[in-house]
Amino acid sequence: MSAIEIREVSTASELKIFYQFQNKLYKDCPQYVPSLDIDQKKMLTQDPALEYCKVCKWLAYKDGKPAGRIMAMINPRFNELYRMQKGRFGWYDFIEDFNVAKALMDTARNWLHEQGMTQVHGPLSYNTAGKQGMLLEGFDKVPPFNCLYNYPYYVDYMQRMGFEKEEDWVQYYMDVRELGKVPERLSRLGRLLMEKYDLHFLDLRNIKDSELPELARKFAHAYNGAFSSVPNFIPFTEEEVGKLVKSFVKLLPPDVNCIIMDKDNDIAYFGFSLPSMSKALQKAGGNMFPLGWYHLLRAYRNYETIDMLLVGASPKWEGKGLSAICHTKLCQAYINKHTKFAICNPQIETNNAIKIWEESYNYRVYMRRRCWRADL
Repeated sequence: MSAIEIREVSTASELKIFYQFQNKLYKDCPQYVPSLDIDQKKMLTQDPALEYCKVCKWLAYKDGKPAGRIMAMINPRFNELYRMQKGRFGWYDFIEDFNVAKALMDTARNWLHEQGMTQVHGPLSYNTAGKQGMLLEGFDKVPPFNCLYNYPYYVDYMQRMGFEKEEDWVQYYMDVRELGKVPERLSRLGRLLMEKYDLHFLDLRNIKDSELPELARKFAHAYNGAFSSVPNFIPFTEEEVGKLVKSFVKLLPPDVNCIIMDKDNDIAYFGFSLPSMSKALQKAGGNMFPLGWYHLLRAYRNYETIDMLLVGASPKWEGKGLSAICHTKLCQAYINKHTKFAICNPQIETNNAIKIWEESYNYRVYMRRRCWRADL
């Protein structure tokens, strides 16, 4: 039997092996979308969540060669909010060897138990913003750039280790060419609601740098309120929201994004989307240079496939039907841009928000992914 060794990541060279491992594991997989090394390194060393999360990372070696990785995390804000002692795992990848996968998971579970945790769940990131959910269906499809991909054997190994389903996320896609035009019922409802509540759109093109802090404050209130009832949601801190707003507002193409403001100039509803970066990241292979930046720039201007990143309503506007306004605007924008496909972000399967897909679009299930859990 081959020797398996688990080593805690403690040096810069080991960290590099850690964040590059998945790209090497999936180098021959046509569906896998690599992250940029620079982004992975920054997330592992400079993410604002590291100010309050406790983490530990390990690498598995088989016959002296890297064979897997895992990170165990404790988010005290999650445990305080839900009154639990629950740890999480993420960055969990391994060769097709059950013993490697189990050795990594056993190490993470033992560490979490030593820290006083009674349960573990994942794959998750530090908080709701990161990649999460192990792929269950859709292995033949290319995921959006902000979603995980894994081989089918991962699922079998989790079941063999005694993990159970905690929750599933579903991703839908629509063929914009089949849609032809925005459903009239949706469009009419959107117009009526805009007039009834005296709403207007925020033009992303007109936002000044000096206005970003105030926009971040408003978005934090809207975002944290919109997803407060979603399982495993963790409210963002002001620092986390500020970073997100500063990073993404200037990157979001105004034509395919939607922020609805109420008469008090607060955010009532938001819907963000981006041209798919998946093929460009595959060409970049994890590197911005020498040509990674070029592929990404070209993809940014190509609206053939759209990734629908995030939609939500501010608490006081929940249940008012404002999704009709947002989807009308975005759907018309996709048609104008000659988009072929639109793929939504993972949605909790029990979320009522998915009804708009069932009622208004000729939708199809694109991927299904799972958060697993187990006692410690």
